[in-house]
Amino acid sequence: MFILLKATLALFCLIDQISCRPMISTAIKPSHQESSMREMVKRITSLSSGAQIPCNNTRVMRVKFTDPKVPESEKLCQASEALKSITKCKDEYEPILSNLLSLHERNNCSLENGDEIYLRNFLPQLGNYTQGLIRNLKVN
Repeated sequence: MFILLKATLALFCLIDQISCRPMISTAIKPSHQESSMREMVKRITSLSSGAQIPCNNTRVMRVKFTDPKVPESEKLCQASEALKSITKCKDEYEPILSNLLSLHERNNCSLENGDEIYLRNFLPQLGNYTQGLIRNLKVN
């Protein structure tokens, strides 16, 4: 009786461990989407950790990252449109922009006119939003 109870407990523990673990293929090789997002966060962090963000006083269109009504692909598209508007310091932001473009397949999206934000404030918002997307990928 004791051996049967012990075996049942061990089986339940094993099932619990298996169900909590991510699949091996996702644990070994992150998706292209996740690696693009991680690269974006890395670039944003390196730009933000410097003495000053390049062209930090440049104004770009505001993206409402916290609006639940706007789909993720639309937010990513809007963020790429906002970064496309930067003419000075374009080389510093090109890797972030190319990663953003690879995350959505939209060619055009709408940004509301008039609501602008400084680049020094936009980049941390984009980084936080991207980190949230990475966390959601891991949960799902």
